[in-house]
Amino acid sequence: MPQSSKTQTTAKPGSSKRGKGENREALILLMIGIPVVIVGILLATLYDSGQSTAVSVDDTRLIRSDSPTLGSATAPVTIVEFLDPECESCRAAFPFVKQLLEEYDERVRLVVRYFPLHNNSVLAATVTEAAGAQGMYWEMQEMLFARQPEWGEQRTPQIDLFMSYATELGLNIEQFTADLQNPDYLARIERDQADGEALGVTGTPTFFINGRLVEELSADAIIAMIEEELAR
Repeated sequence: MPQSSKTQTTAKPGSSKRGKGENREALILLMIGIPVVIVGILLATLYDSGQSTAVSVDDTRLIRSDSPTLGSATAPVTIVEFLDPECESCRAAFPFVKQLLEEYDERVRLVVRYFPLHNNSVLAATVTEAAGAQGMYWEMQEMLFARQPEWGEQRTPQIDLFMSYATELGLNIEQFTADLQNPDYLARIERDQADGEALGVTGTPTFFINGRLVEELSADAIIAMIEEELAR
């Protein structure tokens, strides 16, 4: 994925909150491996919210200065996604989000916030941050989603697998190992989760478009909101 206009950023274990996101993830299981076009259609099954509505929120906790950002800083539309690297729904939504960025090009940018809900979520988020310190944040994020069946839903820390991914990406392993201990990353993850809770986030993925919550998580609703913002 392109690396322009990006910054790098990473939750204490969220197993106690896991139940909030389980229904959303269970509904997405059938989407894994389905082509992007179908994924976009089936994203509508992630919520039971009926009609689409867009709720504005206080954006002081929506975007932080060190949040990972992909796309032009001058893009008229900003998508903020609260995600969990171990969330199967986030993995299924990833191709659709990537497609949006490609199709809208300089008109849309993505901001990532963390909302960990699983045993390895915090570690995985830290891994992306550590990769970001070497300019490989988005490559690691994509690899974690692609390889999620290897490391997801495990009870023990999957550090060996994550180290192998770092090696595969050509990262400096000594630096990567040291960066995994950076306390700033854990602080960012914890802050992101606190921000998400303050904004009413209860599961992943949760999207905000120009500060408005996407309450009906469907491809049509997201695209309609983007088009509405572009028409302003």
